[in-house]
This record gives sequence, structure tokens and C-alpha cells, in this order.
Amino acid sequence: MTNDTAITPSIVLFGDGRDWHGKSLQRAFARRGINPVVAPLPSCGFSTDTATGLAIPGLGDHTPRGAFVRFIPGGSFEQVTLYLGILHALRELGVTVWNDARAIERCVDKSTTTFFLQKAGLPTPRTFAGVDRTTAEDVVSRLVAESHKVVEKPLFGAQGKGVRLVETISDLSPPEDVDGVYYLQEFVPPAQEHHQDWRLFVCGGRVVASMIRHGTNWITNIKQGARAEAAIASHDLVDLAVRAAACVGADYAGVDVIQARDGTFLVLEVNSMPAWNGLQNVTSLRLSDHIVDAFLAAALPESVRNAREEA
Repeated sequence: MTNDTAITPSIVLFGDGRDWHGKSLQRAFARRGINPVVAPLPSCGFSTDTATGLAIPGLGDHTPRGAFVRFIPGGSFEQVTLYLGILHALRELGVTVWNDARAIERCVDKSTTTFFLQKAGLPTPRTFAGVDRTTAEDVVSRLVAESHKVVEKPLFGAQGKGVRLVETISDLSPPEDVDGVYYLQEFVPPAQEHHQDWRLFVCGGRVVASMIRHGTNWITNIKQGARAEAAIASHDLVDLAVRAAACVGADYAGVDVIQARDGTFLVLEVNSMPAWNGLQNVTSLRLSDHIVDAFLAAALPESVRNAREEA
């Protein structure tokens, strides 16, 4: 090992590095003199032939100081379990992992997110999750009788894909279309004339940017055609987003919040691998720099960071 590598922190960026976010993060690391090891999780695994017990291309027997998780690919239950197992193992080795497997598991599974939001006393729409179709029908019947609509969401899903508005029992998807799990959330009517919600980007325990998403319909995801508008969040809204990220253990997160007609803010979701290109389009801040700075502050001792800056 050369003297240069001795002061160069060993950082792993999990993802293929080819998407907009991966390239943006690599540029941010490069501006700090760091060339992270880019490792798609499908290329990684476990091995008793290495000192760490892990097989991560580019590391060999070396234990990295930090691992940043940009993307976990889909796959079979076994494949995804292995990917998360690698992140669990890195944490056990003392590596700083953003976000670690516990936070990702809590956010990817919307029902678990709901549990932690409620446990922390944070406001969220009434939500029900289970596998029994009859119970799901009972939930819909009860909410409809109270003059509410219901949003059916995939338990694992993002970017507004697969969500549907349920107004009667007949609107419920068949079990095979929801992978056997019904995740039902009370629909929150818009507080304004049109549908909108907030996306707050939390990083290192603070909100670094926020926006309002104006939907062309009740689905307000940017990928579904919503328009982003830069917005300054109130102190109460910032506090809610920070607490929401903290309750699931997320070091960085996109927190989605909607305002009810009575003015109450409700947390809809906490995203542990959020996209921020839509938010970047409406803010002058270079968000990748904020993310990388906060991550490095957590992953590297101050002496190592100072040595890198002075090199």
C-alpha cells in the first residue's frame, strides 16, 4: 500500500454508477479527492477466502471505512436477502453504511414504515396491511361507510407505480396482483384546489432541500407527471421530516408529507434510497455535495478527512 492510499479513505458506492445519481455522487466524491469503489450488489457476495468474509470487487481483504448505498436491484427473495445480508455484514464489521440494511428494510416495506411512524407518535393516514382478502374488504367497507376513499399500494413499490384509488370493494385488486398482501391507506383529500404534497430531503439529521409536487391528478410523483416547485418548509414541517427519517434509522431519506384539509401534516412515506434529480432541478444547491459531505463526516475520522484535504 502506498502512502497515498494510506490516507485515501476506502469508500464503496453500491450501484452500477451509470445512472444520473451514481455519476453525480462520483463527481462529488472526486471533488473531495476520493475515488470510490463502485460495486453493483449482484457482483458482490460472501467468501471464507477473504479476511472480511465478504467478496466485494476492488476490496480483496480490505475493510472499507464507509459504504454508500445508492441502489439495490430487484430480484428473487433469495437475491435481495443476500444483498441486504452484505450490508448487515458490513455494519457488523464496523463500517459506516448509508443507509444500512435495517433502515432500507423498514422503508422498502411500507407496513413496517407505518409501524415505526406510529411508534414514534408521528401523524400518518390510517393504514392497514395484511394478506386476508376478507379483512381487506372489511377495511374498505368501513372506510367507505365513513365517506372515505382508500389508496391501495404495493407493499414494495416506488414512484407511484401500481397505486390505485379504491371506492368500493370491487375496486380492490385480486390477491395475485398485489403479491398476496393488501396495503391500504386512507385517501387524504387535497387541502387546496389541486393535488399536491411535499418532498423533504433529509440528510445527516437536517432538511437540506424541499419541494412541493403538484400533481396532474391525485398521484403526485414526479415520474407520474407531477410538477416540482421549490418551497421553504416551515419549522414544524422540517421537524416532522427529520423525526420521520430518524424513526426508521435513515441517515438520508426523502420524506413525503401531505396536508389534510384541517391543516394537519401527515407522513405518507419515508424513502431510504430516494431519487433527487427532480428536487435538484428546482434548487441551486448541489445536493450530491451535501450528501457526500454528511456521509464522509460520519464515515471518516476527522484526522483522515484533514489528511485528505492537505494531501
